[in-house]
Parts: sequence; C-alpha cells; structure tokens
Amino acid sequence: MAADRILIVDDEDTLCEVLKLNLENEGYDVDIALSAEQALTYDLESYSLILLDVMMGEISGIKMAKMLKADVKTAEIPIIFCTARDSEDDMIMGLNLGADDYIMKPYTVRNVIARVKSVLRRTSAHKDTSPSAKPNLLTVDGLHLDLEFKRCIVDGTEVKLTRKEFEILAYLIAHRGKICSREQILSRVWNDEVIVLDRTIDVNITRLRSKIGKYGSLIVTRFGFGYGFRD
Repeated sequence: MAADRILIVDDEDTLCEVLKLNLENEGYDVDIALSAEQALTYDLESYSLILLDVMMGEISGIKMAKMLKADVKTAEIPIIFCTARDSEDDMIMGLNLGADDYIMKPYTVRNVIARVKSVLRRTSAHKDTSPSAKPNLLTVDGLHLDLEFKRCIVDGTEVKLTRKEFEILAYLIAHRGKICSREQILSRVWNDEVIVLDRTIDVNITRLRSKIGKYGSLIVTRFGFGYGFRD
C-alpha cells in the first residue's frame, strides 16, 4: 500500500524540515511548500492531508483553505491548521471552513503526529465504508445527499456545503426522527481530540438551514438535548 502523502505549507523553513523528518520517520511521504503560492503549483489532488499555517504572505492559510474547499477536486482533502493565532474566533473560523483540526503554536512534534494519525484514520475509515453498510444516496423529497460524490442537491440545484455542513446534514438525515445530542454529532463529525465549542455546531446548523431552503425547517432544535431531522 502506498504511503499517505502529506503537504506542509508554512513559511518557517526550519519548522517544516523538523516536521518533514519526523513524519517521514512515521512512514509518510512528505513535501514542503514555504508559501501558499508555491503550494498551489503542486499537484494538490495527490495529497492525503495538508498541514497549513494560517499567517503567511499575500495568500494566507485561510485564503488557501477557501480555495481548496471551493474546488471539487481538492474539497475533500483533510486540512489541519497550524498557527500562532489562538483566539476563539480564529479557531471557529478555521473549523467552519471545513478544517479537520486546529493546532496552536508552539506545539510538540508528538502532538502534530498524533493529530495527523487521528485525522487520517478517521478520513480513511469514512472512505472505506462499504456501500452495503451505508446507502450512497440520502433523500428527503427534493433534498438529495450523494454520499459517494459529496453533493447536495436541493430541488434539482446543487448547493455547495462545507465538509462539516455536509457531514452534519448526512448524520441528521441518517438518524431522521431522532434527536441527536451535541456529543453524538461531535463524535461523528469532529475529531475527538479537537476542542469544539457548542457555538461551532450552532453556527453550522444555522448555515445549513439557510443553504437548503425550505428543507431547513426540517432541522429541529431541542434545547438541552440537541438537533434532529423531522420525519
């Protein structure tokens, strides 16, 4: 089996070399880009995961992440933000963009490796789910979620959802008629090692309701319990 390919995008070259050496010792195939501009010249589709610094040059990590998520060819590549910015708003913004984890600098190499393994393990398990174990299409009247191609169709029109929005909606529809606790949603959609605030889930739910039009009213809130999708 080919090794997972990881791209480190950070303007601190010494830090990049240390991470590269240690990740390669774990069996990963690692490349380095010292700017988002350089990274965008690579074959990004070939990477299994991207470690992305937020504060760089003209193209910031946030801007690069938006570009990746907007392109269907790279939208599903897991992203871990590595940054010195530690405000709650920065963390929420990064996670709401669809990032899979958010690590504050300074960090230990062991911590980064653990996060990388966890994200790759989770995304690999998601990809390997057999069609017989889970249907490839979830449908509620004119709302369709294509689980194989990660597409959301609302009354015949494709609606762009972030990775987290898509996974939350799929989870709620798959458990239609039940109230899912925040803990259950966190366990399914976010890495257990990531600190995610209730506000993060609420923001994603609010955006989902807006994006899926009339079907947004089918997402119900039960204060003190969680969220559900009506029968």
